[in-house]
Amino acid sequence: MQRRYGLRCLILASVVVVGLIPPMVVVDAQARIVFTSDRDGNLDIYVMDADGGNQQRLTNNPLAKSDPSWSPDGKRIAFVTTRVGEGAGDENQQIYVMDADGGNQHRLTNNDFAEWQPSWSPDGKRIAFTTSEDKNVAGGVWQIYVMDADGGNPQNLSNSPFIDDSNPSWSPDGKRIAFQSVRGVNLEILVMDADGGNQKNLTNNVRHDKNPSWSPDGKHIAFDSFGARRSDVYVVDADGGNQRRLTQNPFKDWNPSWSPDGKRIAFVSNREEDGNREIYVINIDGRNPQNLTNHPDDDTEPAWLSGVLAVSPAGKKFTMWGQLKQIDR
Repeated sequence: MQRRYGLRCLILASVVVVGLIPPMVVVDAQARIVFTSDRDGNLDIYVMDADGGNQQRLTNNPLAKSDPSWSPDGKRIAFVTTRVGEGAGDENQQIYVMDADGGNQHRLTNNDFAEWQPSWSPDGKRIAFTTSEDKNVAGGVWQIYVMDADGGNPQNLSNSPFIDDSNPSWSPDGKRIAFQSVRGVNLEILVMDADGGNQKNLTNNVRHDKNPSWSPDGKHIAFDSFGARRSDVYVVDADGGNQRRLTQNPFKDWNPSWSPDGKRIAFVSNREEDGNREIYVINIDGRNPQNLTNHPDDDTEPAWLSGVLAVSPAGKKFTMWGQLKQIDR
């Protein structure tokens, strides 16, 4: 009886494992990249498959759009635009959200100063973003705030006397936020707790380090580093150790974004002969760079749908379809 019961459990477990494999493969294959392009005359938000195929325009109005960011469940996209005639802050960038197909666009922030660079928390409940306390962004004090996903309850996280705390990126466990800041002379990559405490400089370089992007396993942070008229993509461990360069060419590579499986990084480069900006992807060992957009106009700001397939830092939970299903290991 005990042997029969054990065999029955083994068969059941095998069926469960086999049943899980196809959805994992299919979902990963459908991972998408949202990006910004001016290919149709205006700066708009687009989306494409992970191989560069099926490029589609999501927004369509004469005002510039930028800073797209996926919600963890892949159902919504936060972005930045300036809309005229909608109340306070008409002359400044404000944060909006829309459905993943471009529908149901509505405004989240409504202030008389600029707000941009939205970044969703892994649980989808909050959005970190950059704000300027002055209408003139170039002369204002930049701070990192967090708000509820509906735009309510804004709170200052960085509370910094420095002139530039910006570009927040959540860790996969939601406990920390990477960001860029001018500390001293150069831009550096820092991390802080999700409540703004325990700020730590990770890079400490003579170059300008910016655009942090946290890896899906929480162990690494990609960023771009600029100096001597060139910019390259780097990766650093989450504790600041083991900095290494992924790209190296005489042109500029910047704005990295991790693939959901952690094996590749999308980024922007002007390495083509025509000099326009394209979205590339590269393996995390720095090999096999590929042009995804191949368009004569500028394509920038790639953001991979990282919630589709991710493993928690502790390696104890496997997450599919954003946060919809979790299986304890």
